[in-house]
Amino acid sequence: MNRAESSALDLRVMNGLAVLLFAIFVGSVLVAVTRWVSNRSVFALQNITVVGDVAHANVPTVRAHVVSRVTGSFFSVDLARTRKVLEAMPWVRRAVIHRDFPNKLRVQLQEHQVAGYWGDANEPRLLNTFGEVFDANVGEVEADDLPHLNGPLEQSTKVLAVYRALAPQFAAMDLTVDSLELTNQGSWRIGLSGGATIEAGRGDLEQIQTDVAQFLKTLTRVFARYQRPAAALESADLRYKNGYAIRLRGVSTLAAVAPAL
Repeated sequence: MNRAESSALDLRVMNGLAVLLFAIFVGSVLVAVTRWVSNRSVFALQNITVVGDVAHANVPTVRAHVVSRVTGSFFSVDLARTRKVLEAMPWVRRAVIHRDFPNKLRVQLQEHQVAGYWGDANEPRLLNTFGEVFDANVGEVEADDLPHLNGPLEQSTKVLAVYRALAPQFAAMDLTVDSLELTNQGSWRIGLSGGATIEAGRGDLEQIQTDVAQFLKTLTRVFARYQRPAAALESADLRYKNGYAIRLRGVSTLAAVAPAL
């Protein structure tokens, strides 16, 4: 390498170093300015607006929860952390946080909407309309006709879907599904409000709907044959290949298996 080439290389290195130092300087200045601006009192968080579903998570409680756990100014507040803080509150399913310039936060909440009780009847949890199990004060539930659903926790969405499919089928017979359980063996157990229990066996949603529809189709004839109302149903077992077993209140003699009619 001759002297001219060496000088050109040195010049390029010096220019690159100068550009790098200038970029570092500008970046440092911007960081310092940002910190200075963000720490001005005008940008200190002064108000939190709560909108959306607030039937259970009342506004003062939400504000107090955020204020006591969130730090920073309008620019520096960690919105992701704030969201997690809110979604850890009972009844809050989802929270969306927006900055409102210059010193406000706007919180949009979505509460859990209860679809039923979940788990052990003695210590029930709650199930929302998305099939998600959540923890909240059961005493705050206003509806008194919610079903009791149970099964493996990871199957909660499936259990709710099956309940929603079966409930109208029984309602057409003036029967109310009070409980539905997916056992650890994968079998479905239906409980009616009158105390009757129906063993529906294994199967996916389509199969269970088909089996229940076939059962209910013939049930009217069984009631007529023994002159009993729908409320007389005590139990039924649909796990037979060509029929089902049934027990009615007030009927002393029953065939083990009622043939499919």
